[in-house]
Order: sequence, then C-alpha cells, then structure tokens
Amino acid sequence: MTRYADIPKPIRSGIVVVDPERGTPQRIIVLQFNPDTLERSLAPQSAGGSGDSGGGGSGSGDRNEALRLKGPAQETWKFTAEIDATDQFEVAAPDGIHPELATLEMLVHPTTAQLREASRLAKKGTIEISPIEMPLTLFTWGSKRVMPVRLTELSVNESAFDVNLNPLRASLGIGMKVLSVSDLPAGHRGADLYMAHLAQKEQLARTARGGGGLLSLGLAGNHTVMGRG
Repeated sequence: MTRYADIPKPIRSGIVVVDPERGTPQRIIVLQFNPDTLERSLAPQSAGGSGDSGGGGSGSGDRNEALRLKGPAQETWKFTAEIDATDQFEVAAPDGIHPELATLEMLVHPTTAQLREASRLAKKGTIEISPIEMPLTLFTWGSKRVMPVRLTELSVNESAFDVNLNPLRASLGIGMKVLSVSDLPAGHRGADLYMAHLAQKEQLARTARGGGGLLSLGLAGNHTVMGRG
C-alpha cells in the first residue's frame, strides 16, 4: 500500500494584506499552486551613481564612493500563478473564480469609499489631496521569505468559462517590488518587517559553505588576495 500520508503537505505561497497599525491580517490570499519558477532582480543603490564608464572621470569624490551604498538594493519579483476551478464542478461557486481574481485586483485599486472621499474633498475645494494610501501587503514564500511588497504588474489570462461566462481557469503574471526602509517612513510596520527579512538573509549568508576557500581559486597561501608579491 502506498503511504500517501507520509508525503509532507507543501507549504503554499501567498499574499497577506495587513493592518499597518495593529499588524493584524485583513485578507489572506493563498496561491492555489506554487509557481514553478521565480524571477528575482536586485539593483544596488550605489552612492557613486551608475555612470562609472571611465574616460574623463569626475575626480576623487566618485572614487571615494565606489564601494558605498545609499541603502538596500531595489528588489523585484516576477512569477506566474495559476487558478483552476475546472476540477471542482461539483462544488464550484456560482461566480467561478471571479472572487479570487477580484481579491487580487483590489491590491492595485483604491476602494469606492476612498474614491468617494477624494471626490468629496475635491468638491469642497481642497487645494491638495494626498494620494490614496493602500494597505500594507506582504508576500510570503515559506518562513524564510516574508517581505512587504507593492504590486507593480498584474496580467490575467482567462482560458475556461462556464455557461454564464464566469472564468474557471486563469494564468496570472504578477510583478512585485519589495518595499525596503528606503521606501517606507521610519516607524512604519512595513519597515520593521523589511528589517526582519534582511536579518534573515544575513543569518542564511552566515551558514553558507565556503566551497574550498582560496585553495579552490588557486590562491592558496595568499593571506592578502591582491597583495603585492
């Protein structure tokens, strides 16, 4: 007999919308299937800027900044998520996967109440109306990756429909920017969560194996790698 009960149940990735004041979850979006691939990009915030192309240098000031960082790297994530209700016809909701899609789409829309309030202020003659602030959004990929994010891209490819044209299957292209202490005000709960995320990276980096050290690089005996011979 195959012992399926011994197979560990996979942890799901997902998105959690958090009340930034209380820190309590307001909405939890569990991805039905974990994406097969993740595309991550990190761009360092160099103090010297990105224009170090040589030729007519700007003086010693730029050279003094070459190894300095202004803040955490700007990190973006991209992946494809799937939602599929076609194998659940017996218990399928009357709206198909409309609710799941709407929950994700509301991460990039203000609410009707927020729009009405902005309209009310405009009618009152308010000179400057602050942009609408969205809730704090966290992306979770296991216990070692929990980070505040802002959705920068959401594309939806619907591919199956019921008799009422409710979508039953969709492929979602999701792009996110990780929000760091450079993006959030001091004392914001999201800034604290980013610091915890960065501390987790530091802890994992300390456990990395050396892979043979200098010997594997052909530099055995060099206490100062670029020292003068």
